[in-house]
Amino acid sequence: MSGESDLRKLLSGMRPELNPGRYVYTTAPDGPPPGVHPVVGVAEQEGLTLVVPQDEADAAGLPYEYVAGWITLRVHSALEAVGLTAAVAQELAAAGLSCNVVAALHHDHLFVPYDRATEAVALLQALADRSA
Repeated sequence: MSGESDLRKLLSGMRPELNPGRYVYTTAPDGPPPGVHPVVGVAEQEGLTLVVPQDEADAAGLPYEYVAGWITLRVHSALEAVGLTAAVAQELAAAGLSCNVVAALHHDHLFVPYDRATEAVALLQALADRSA
C-alpha cells in the first residue's frame, strides 16, 4: 500500500481534482455538532479544528472566516515523499494563492481560497504537464 516517493512522478501524475462545494475552517471544543460531517479534524492544544462543508457550518451556527475550495491531488503519494508540498506551495504562492495542505494516507488535499480554486487547479495541472 506504499505510495509514490519520486518527486518527478508525483508532480507529473498529481491530477489535481476540485471537489464540489465550499469548505470552512472552524473549531468545535466538544466535537462536531449533529449534522456536521468534517472532512478534516485536527486536535490542537487550543481545541478541535475542523474543516467542514460551509452549508453544514452555517446550519450549526459554527463561526468561520476562511472559505476554501478543496483540491485533491489524485496521485498516491508516500507519506515519506520529499518535495511535493514544497513544489505545490511554491507554484501557488507565485500566483499569490494561499494553500493549506493536509496529507492523508493515500492523497494530499489542498484548501485554497474558494474564489480562486479553479485557477489553482489550472496552475497545478500546468505544473504537472511541465514535470512530465
